[in-house]
Amino acid sequence: MSEISLGLDTFGDISMGADGQLKPMDQVLRDVVEEAAYADELGIDFIGLGEHHRDDFAISSPEIVLGAIAGRTKRIKLGTAVTILSTDDPVRVFQRFSTLNAVSNGRAEPILGRGSFTESYPLFGYDMNLYNELFEEKLDIFARLLREDEVSWQGQTRAPLHKAKVYPPLGQPMTTWVGVGGSPDSVVRVVRHDLQLMLAIIGGDPLRFKPYVDLYHRAVDQLGMTARPIGIHSPGLVAKTDEEARERLWPHYAANFGRIGRERGWGPMSKDKYLAEVAHGALVVGSPETVARKIARAVKGLNVQRFDLKYTTGPVPHEQNMEGLKLYGEEVIPMVKDMLAS
Repeated sequence: MSEISLGLDTFGDISMGADGQLKPMDQVLRDVVEEAAYADELGIDFIGLGEHHRDDFAISSPEIVLGAIAGRTKRIKLGTAVTILSTDDPVRVFQRFSTLNAVSNGRAEPILGRGSFTESYPLFGYDMNLYNELFEEKLDIFARLLREDEVSWQGQTRAPLHKAKVYPPLGQPMTTWVGVGGSPDSVVRVVRHDLQLMLAIIGGDPLRFKPYVDLYHRAVDQLGMTARPIGIHSPGLVAKTDEEARERLWPHYAANFGRIGRERGWGPMSKDKYLAEVAHGALVVGSPETVARKIARAVKGLNVQRFDLKYTTGPVPHEQNMEGLKLYGEEVIPMVKDMLAS
């Protein structure tokens, strides 16, 4: 197996302070910068910041936070999880990331997607009825900007481009991923644009995503493209023991799932369901050895080259996040590499 890349994701979940109250967003953002700087010290490969426009997540402008992180770090790759390309301008997104790539000396790695929430559509004046068209056309523009000095383009969702030159140009290559939640059409779209596939595995046995990995490779062969590394993303939490990890995450996970569930008409999350997801599903929760075994199983079973852990869900306190990062960097990552090597 090729070398595995092991990273982190966060949405800047609003966390609990020492007084038991939720922290203000400005402090949460400063905490995210501290967490990313610590991840760089620990030798973790990647930090991805998810874009949201809700009161339970602090990060709405990930590139600005990534710029702050770039000034505090040396080697960690800097990306998103995800950038909601559908409700932004692809030229401006490209400019922000080409700028980040320059100031970080080639460390920018955007992950582009449609997002799992819809608040950005009315906020920025986009029509939800154009959900698919917006992403398809804007991804096409972004992919061209990665490879062409002058871009000419015409479509339905924005003004055409005529031999447009965009500044700053990329001084060095910029790896770009597309976040996919499990749609076959989305997998083929990634191949067609010659970008890299990031599968968001947030529920159920990760190995159920094997058909999507197989589809990716079939599409690569049929379209005559080059196979690129594939990544996966799953939520979790690392603590010293399995019991501590399960009990630490449970109240925060229940609150987070319950709120989103009420918005979407889901049934309530029971603790039995939660524990089943920890034991057999996508939740990567436990001691360093348990987490390492779960990651290694998914990476090997799906034959992927990248794993990102969404290391916090709900209002987990910043101090507990820092403890989890230390365990992930110092214990989980070496164990995963040893397991895959053997």
